[in-house]
Amino acid sequence: MIHVLVADAFPIVHKGIKAVFKNSTEISISGKAFSTEDLFEQLEKKHIDIIILELDLPTSDGITALRIIKNRHPEVRVIVFSNQPENVYAISALKAGASGYLNKKASVNYLRDAVLKVSSGGVYITNQLAQSIAFDETTGRSVRSFKKLSLREIEVLKLLCNGKRNKEIAFELNISEKTVSTYRLRIMSKLRVNNIVQLIRKAQNLHLDTF
Repeated sequence: MIHVLVADAFPIVHKGIKAVFKNSTEISISGKAFSTEDLFEQLEKKHIDIIILELDLPTSDGITALRIIKNRHPEVRVIVFSNQPENVYAISALKAGASGYLNKKASVNYLRDAVLKVSSGGVYITNQLAQSIAFDETTGRSVRSFKKLSLREIEVLKLLCNGKRNKEIAFELNISEKTVSTYRLRIMSKLRVNNIVQLIRKAQNLHLDTF
């Protein structure tokens, strides 16, 4: 039996996923978490094989949470199941240690395929995402600009677009304000903008407005 923990802030998501696996003889929903604090607490207490993770969780940024999971529990595999746009976050999530990425716009029935593939040691992304990545690498001008950013720069950009100040970003990511300022300048340089207003507009053009 594959033991799965669902980490999502919304009860309706937990109910929906539980319904999908209600009659499964292979997959058991063995835990649920509504915040990263819940998530880490349950990982210490329960045997979990796979986490279905929403990136937007209370308490901590999802990418940061993913890094901590892989550091503390390297045997646990993670499937990101998120509202965040695939062409922006999938690569970053996979680099941070995720074994799969599925956007919530996709049918929840794909979750079964994802869990089984990841459980067997594979990496799961949809065919549409695979084609999108291949297309964007060669012709996707805006996404190419975005892919110049490092994983940490993506985290900082997300928080900036959420209206966070440098001090708040430094606290959340456990880095200095000076480092945040450095990342901010690098992001602006890579995306070729001159101020925060242009930066946010650029992020929206890159489909980063759904944070």
